[in-house]
Amino acid sequence: MAFWLLKTEPSDYAYSDLVREKKTVWDGVSNNLALKYIRQMRKGDLALIYHTGNEKAVVGIAVLISDPYPDPEQNDPRLVVVDVKPKKKLVREISLAEVKSNSKLKDFELVRLPRLSVMPVETKIWKELVQEN
Repeated sequence: MAFWLLKTEPSDYAYSDLVREKKTVWDGVSNNLALKYIRQMRKGDLALIYHTGNEKAVVGIAVLISDPYPDPEQNDPRLVVVDVKPKKKLVREISLAEVKSNSKLKDFELVRLPRLSVMPVETKIWKELVQEN
């Protein structure tokens, strides 16, 4: 099993929307590196859901319920998507400021590549982030 972080603008699609809908197609990704990461995802992997914009916080955990596949809404085979469903809302959201202030998280892609919308999360970083949740 691998771990990931998926970013979303909560005014467009929030974790609460995922909970209400029970599953969604994670689409809208066009960055080449982010698409590379989506292609590496597998059914059963876990993902942190991160709200961008004014919130800038990890808010929940989702589980991938499909392997990657071409985006059916696009006529471009390089654009891939995955299906996700909610697993658990975090008891306590983890702000970007908190992530940046934790020396154990200094190598986290969220700190190093803050604009990337999809990124892997190393096991040790995952454990550090979700230990209290």
